[in-house]
Amino acid sequence: MTSLLTRLTEADVRTALGSVVDPELDEPITDLGFVRSVAVDGDRVEVHLRLPTSFCAPNFAWLMASDARDAVTALPGAGRVVVQLDDHHDSELINRGLAADAGYRGTFGHEAEDSLDELRATFQRKAHTAAMERALTAWLRADPTRPETAVGALMLGDLPPGPTTDALLSRRAALGLPVDPGSPVLLAPDGSVPPADAVPATLRRARSVRISVDGNAHFCRGLLTTRYPGAEADQAPRPSVDSRPLLPLEVLP
Repeated sequence: MTSLLTRLTEADVRTALGSVVDPELDEPITDLGFVRSVAVDGDRVEVHLRLPTSFCAPNFAWLMASDARDAVTALPGAGRVVVQLDDHHDSELINRGLAADAGYRGTFGHEAEDSLDELRATFQRKAHTAAMERALTAWLRADPTRPETAVGALMLGDLPPGPTTDALLSRRAALGLPVDPGSPVLLAPDGSVPPADAVPATLRRARSVRISVDGNAHFCRGLLTTRYPGAEADQAPRPSVDSRPLLPLEVLP
């Protein structure tokens, strides 16, 4: 019998689910509104997930559903944990595989990739690039007189404390990149420090990645609320771009 000290609550489960991110959008599934329902009965937990469309990539859907089950199962006091994906074209297959603990390859058979590790690492690298760009852009916007080329000499210890810096450090740690204050903020896609003449191009590339991630997140949020009216109440607001001071616009001759 579940003791009072380890009795689960819905809040406990939702907090655990907050550690699960959409690999492409780099946002918690709780913030995106992908958690449809949570039911707790003693040590039994049932979670239902929903996605913006029925044809979201099966490997992404599997990652989120599998990570959600692992996060909840790891909670003290959790017993039987059921995670189900609703309204997806592969819902039956995914839910059956999760229930049988068959793993990705055991669930999808010959359709599965050899491993999801590289897919996860690819999106971790994209998440780092986007977080890096946000931190650098915030630093530039804090003082419009700073030239963009100055980011090449910026160190982690130069960044102000706060959620933007914390997000960058977290994503660097996930990739095994240095997080000490004396490490350069701007890194090339391979983790190396770009030479001075490559700083502008590296920053432009990072900005395009961040815009893509943010644009996809905005689009998917809209699709979810169209598919499930009222789902916007389950979504956490995203920071407004309009609330930030703009970078100076330079018109080149």
